[in-house]
Amino acid sequence: MYLDHAATTPMLPAARDAWIDGARLWANPSSPHAAGRAARSALEDARARVKAALGWQGEVIFTSGASEALAIGLGRAKAVRRLASAVEHDAVWRAAPDAAAMPMTDGALDPQALAAALALPGRAVVAVQSINSETGTVLLAPGDTLADQVRAAGGVLLADCSQSAGKTALPDADMVVVSAHKLGGPVGIGALLVRDFAMLEPSGGQERGYRAGTENLPGALAFAAALDAGAMEAWTTTESQRLAFGAQLGAGGDVLRLGAQCSHIVAVAARSISATAMLIRMDAQGFAISAGSACSSGTLKPSRVLQGFGIAPDVAKRTVRVSIGWNTTPADLDAFAQAWVAANA
Repeated sequence: MYLDHAATTPMLPAARDAWIDGARLWANPSSPHAAGRAARSALEDARARVKAALGWQGEVIFTSGASEALAIGLGRAKAVRRLASAVEHDAVWRAAPDAAAMPMTDGALDPQALAAALALPGRAVVAVQSINSETGTVLLAPGDTLADQVRAAGGVLLADCSQSAGKTALPDADMVVVSAHKLGGPVGIGALLVRDFAMLEPSGGQERGYRAGTENLPGALAFAAALDAGAMEAWTTTESQRLAFGAQLGAGGDVLRLGAQCSHIVAVAARSISATAMLIRMDAQGFAISAGSACSSGTLKPSRVLQGFGIAPDVAKRTVRVSIGWNTTPADLDAFAQAWVAANA
């Protein structure tokens, strides 16, 4: 039973069909001939559908995924300083290794530390996840006023919505990062949504000159199809069932609730078994879960994200992540909850 959807989720049937159809449009969308124009038309249609599905009024730059979108947004923003919450995905620190880490307080950005950092000279771009990929903590929700605070200081807010796009409405932000394979689309395609191209330094090449490389047309079409088909309301579990599942896991460990919480990602610490041993035990029983982000779970180091949230090292070493997707069934949740409680008895 697959419960690692925060790492990647299976392609929705509609997205798979769109990908196959897109593969038949083999021409380069930048070519001027008829085949190229047909490919360009399909690409722009996909772009419009992505914008409509996400309710985005600005521009859309197709990328190879969230990591490249972060690299463009953080690397080419017209700003002199980079700030990021201390619990951002590793891709943020690869894109902006010199970014200043903003501390957390009670599962949210420390407001005083952020205000002090924004008050320093020079325009800042601030990167914040909408939903944390390891704990499911909601850091930036629709209606939050963080963007107003950042803009009032002359800065730009970049929201990493890899774990929330296609599931909840986008928060107010100047740039938004989206990954297709987190929402039922294929790997190898994502997007950087930009309120205004004037926020970025162009680099030449495709995508209006802001991203080089031939566009992934089949991926773009599948990305749009996944957004069209993959609303959480169509999932096989309800929000109340997902929240009840999180409560069930508390009978066999400590569920980490670090602030506002989404319903599809749960971080829970085993009573006495290490996360590595628990992954092996659960895998042997047919359950796929993880310990933190898939990009870092193969290491033996304590989770930097959990440390950033202030989780004690001994608890962090026992913490696993269980994440739910569009094809997870209530029976899957019940079976895992029973296995989890039994393993921690």
